Amino acid sequence: MDQLTVLKALGDETRFTLYRELATSTAALSAHDLADRLGLHANTVRLHLERLREAELVDVEVVHRGTVGRPHHLYFLADGAPSLGFDPPAHALLAGLMAAMAERIGADADDAADTGHAWGVDAGRRTRSRSCLKALEGELSRLGFEPTAEAADGEYEGSTRIHFLHCPFRELAEAYPELVCNLHRGLCEGVVDQVGGGTVEEFATLYDHEPCHVTVSTADRVS
Repeated sequence: MDQLTVLKALGDETRFTLYRELATSTAALSAHDLADRLGLHANTVRLHLERLREAELVDVEVVHRGTVGRPHHLYFLADGAPSLGFDPPAHALLAGLMAAMAERIGADADDAADTGHAWGVDAGRRTRSRSCLKALEGELSRLGFEPTAEAADGEYEGSTRIHFLHCPFRELAEAYPELVCNLHRGLCEGVVDQVGGGTVEEFATLYDHEPCHVTVSTADRVS
C-alpha cells in the first residue's frame, strides 16, 4: 500500500476519526452508526468513507435484507490497511469473535439467556448481600453498567427499575442484539433468582422504546 496515498487519505481530520472508529471496532459499522457516534450527517460520512475506499483503506459489505429499500452497507478496514495502533483491546476482540461464532453455530436468545443466568447464579452465590436488589446493583456496577435505581411507575408501579447508564457491551449489542441483550437479561435473572426475595418483571433491551433497564419486584423496593 502506497504510504503517500495513505497519508493523503488520513490527512483530513474527519477521515482520520472515521478510520479510528473502524480500526477500534470489533464489528463492521454502517454510515449511520458512524454518523451517530461522531455527530455528523450520514451523507457527509459516506463521502469520506468513499474517499477511504478509493485509497484502499476501507472495504464495504452490502447486506440485502430481503425487504424493499436500499441495501445495508457495512464498513470495515480493508485487508492490509495499517492499524496505526488502534487495534481493539484483546478482550473486546475475543468477545466479538465469540459472539460471531455463537451466531454462526445457531445460538439463539434462549441459549444466551441460559448462559447469562448461569453466570448470574454464580455471582449471586458470591455476594454477601441478602437483598437481591443490592446484589444485582453490585454485580452491574462491577461489570461497568453504572446502574441507578428508582421506583417504577405505570404497569410496574411498586417495583424497582434499575437503569443502565452505560453499557460496556454496547458495540457488541449493536452487532448481535439477540445474543448480547439476552445474555444480560439472563445474568440479571440469575442474580435475582439466586439471592431470592424478588422477581425480574421486565427487561428492556437496547432497541426497546425505553431502552436499557431492568424492573424487579421485591419487598425491599425503592420508595
